[in-house]
Order: sequence, then structure tokens, then C-alpha cells
Amino acid sequence: MFKGSIVALITPFKDGEVDYEAIRALVDWHVDQGTHGIVPVGTTGESPTLSHDEHIKVVKTVVEQVAGRVPVIAGAGSNNPLEAIEYTQHAEDAGADATLHVAGYYNRPSQEGLFQHYKMLHDATSKPIVLYNIPPRAVVNIEIDTIKRLATLPRIVGVKDATGDLTRPLFERLVIEDEFCWLSGEDATAVSYNVSGGTGCISVTANVAPKLCAQMQEASLAGDYELAGKLQDKLLPLHRAMFLEPSPSCAKYAVSLLNRAQADSRLPVTPLSEESKLEIETAMRKLELI
Repeated sequence: MFKGSIVALITPFKDGEVDYEAIRALVDWHVDQGTHGIVPVGTTGESPTLSHDEHIKVVKTVVEQVAGRVPVIAGAGSNNPLEAIEYTQHAEDAGADATLHVAGYYNRPSQEGLFQHYKMLHDATSKPIVLYNIPPRAVVNIEIDTIKRLATLPRIVGVKDATGDLTRPLFERLVIEDEFCWLSGEDATAVSYNVSGGTGCISVTANVAPKLCAQMQEASLAGDYELAGKLQDKLLPLHRAMFLEPSPSCAKYAVSLLNRAQADSRLPVTPLSEESKLEIETAMRKLELI
């Protein structure tokens, strides 16, 4: 099962094109820094503004560069299940360990519609699927009873929980009998989420401070919540700085300060204000990242 610090990897651009060389270098850096898993082409990877071919190639590039060293959970979500199946099958062919699927944004399905959407994806792949529950972006919430139903499907193995409700893993654990992994989708509450039964975090901050994020998760998983809490306290200003403006502009600027990729994003994400840049730099200096 998936656990620890799993980076929601940025997609670097150079002169308007995907920078595959930078992706490969980032993958090696993350593995060296102790990152426990990698999610390419999620929201932080700017999947909405990647072309179909770019999406597939980014996943393939990450899988090739990882070379089995850590799990790869490929973003493959869409509100169109046929498109989601296509991305899932491409990820499976590339060798990804699992796929991550957001709920049906914009078309706002019922709970039965969500179940049938995910069951259709489940039946189209032999690889594990991680649900992505993020009501603030998707508008719909995968309710606990629906997650209970989905967890009975053998390839639905976990959830990335960005609901902000720290009671969710508590109540879901009461109704899910089989093995399941609970991954936080919010950096600032990752330790608290683990206390409630979580097994890790799909992290934006890990793009910038992978070693600290990995150490925090390892302490938490070992039950050393005192150390995990101290590391979380140190990271909180950086967590905040990552969302001063629409993601992933802050993370990409921070990574550019590390000289690991350019800060460029694609519209509608725009360049940062000078005030946000200063706050990001200040948070990174306090952590001695730069």
C-alpha cells in the first residue's frame, strides 16, 4: 500500500514546452531526498493544460526515470470516464503502479453516478486506483457510504483526502474492513490526518522540501508524533506560502530558486506578485533550503 511523503510533481516548462530533461532530474532528486512516491500529471502537474500527448509522455518519462525505485501513482482523472479510461490504460502500459482519479467535476454526478464512474474505471484496469476527493475543486463530495461501497472493489485501494475534514479517516475506518490507504491531500494538516489513521500525504510542499517532508512522514508513521509535530511546525510557513496564489505557481517559483526548473506555468496560472515571491523566499531561507 502507498504511504509516506508522495510528491504531487510539478511539470516543468521551458520556452512553452514540457521540459522532460528537468522532469528526469527532479525524479532523481526526489528519490535521493527520500520521497516515498511520485504523482505525475495531477493538479499540481497542470494536467488541465497539458495536451493529450504531453500527458502520456510525462507519465512515461517519470516511470522510466523512477525505474522501480519508488511507486508512481499517475494522475489519470477526468469527468469523462472514457477519457479517464484512456489515460489509465496508457499509464498501465507505461508501467505506473497505480492511477489517481478525481471525482466528476463540472457535471456534478450523484453518489450513484460517482460509484458507477469509478466502477467503470476499476473494470478497465488491472492496476490499483486511488480516489481523489476534493470537493472545493470538484464541487461534489465522495460521501463515506460511497467510499465504503467503492472499497469493496478489489482495485480501489485508497483515497487522497482533500476535504479538510480530519474526522473522515476515523469514520471511514469504521466501515471499511479490507486493507485501505488514507492519504492526506492537505500539507498543513498532514500530521493530524495521520493521527486519525492516515498513511501519508500527496504533497505540494514536497516539491520544495522533499527531505523534510519525508522525515516528517517517517516520524509520524513510526508513531513519533512529537518529532513529526516539530517538523510540521517548521514547515508550516512554507505550506502557507505554497498557496498564496493559484497552484502551482508558488511551488514552481520555489523550485526555480533551487535551480531545478523554470518557474513558468501555463495560463490561466499567471506569474507571482513580488509580495508572494518574498514570502516564499523568506520561508525557504528559514528552512535553509536556499
